[in-house]
Amino acid sequence: MAVITFTSDFGYTDHYAAAVKAAMLSLQPQAQIVDISHGIEPFNIPQAEYVIGSVFREFPEGTVHLIAVDTHGCKQGKYHAAKYKGHYFLLADNGLLSLLTEGQAEIVVELQTDEDILPFPAKELLAPAALFLAKGGDIDVLGERTTSYKQLLNRQLRLNDHSVTGHVIHVDRYGNLITNITKDSVETIAHGRTYTVHFGRETVGRIHQNYTQVEDGDCCCLYNHLGQLCIGINKGNASELLGLGFDSQVDVRFYPGG
Repeated sequence: MAVITFTSDFGYTDHYAAAVKAAMLSLQPQAQIVDISHGIEPFNIPQAEYVIGSVFREFPEGTVHLIAVDTHGCKQGKYHAAKYKGHYFLLADNGLLSLLTEGQAEIVVELQTDEDILPFPAKELLAPAALFLAKGGDIDVLGERTTSYKQLLNRQLRLNDHSVTGHVIHVDRYGNLITNITKDSVETIAHGRTYTVHFGRETVGRIHQNYTQVEDGDCCCLYNHLGQLCIGINKGNASELLGLGFDSQVDVRFYPGG
């Protein structure tokens, strides 16, 4: 069987995540279920996109990603199975699919159900579908192909000769501010010029390798393992101390000379 990953906004204090896994293991005790996170904030589609989008490619092709975030989605109660870059996704029609695939999913089918309203769709619909795909089932058996699903757009960078403007797309558990500004985008515009990073009322003129290169309590900028510009405070919570969070603007400004 292929690996099944499981991501939800169920949290860790209730039984909901365990109930979904129990349903799968009752049908297939050998199922290999890997939790990505159950700490997604309720209904937080951008956070789910960042967390899943940061890691799903690291799993083997054929992996099935069960995503129980905002599981009641829309009033129409649609649920989809999709294939994208060798991976399968099962989720509600809430816009998350379009963000994860940038609207380029190779196959999307609307899952068929005999029920008009599902009290627990992650357990009753998505879990059995995940097992079916993990065992090598044909995605087209799960429903009719469709191109009609909710579309959302990721934040885009603004680039010109003198600056790159982006936004905070995620605040991690340590309060680090992760932006959509990439190392590649900065180096493409820089052409060897010096630059400073501006956020809130702060300015940083150097990119460090890790947070320990500054004193405890000091602010620094670095690129994470995905090449994204991050703002953090060594041994501190940058989001709280700087008063910045999701969607806060961040600018990289370039100056003449080397």
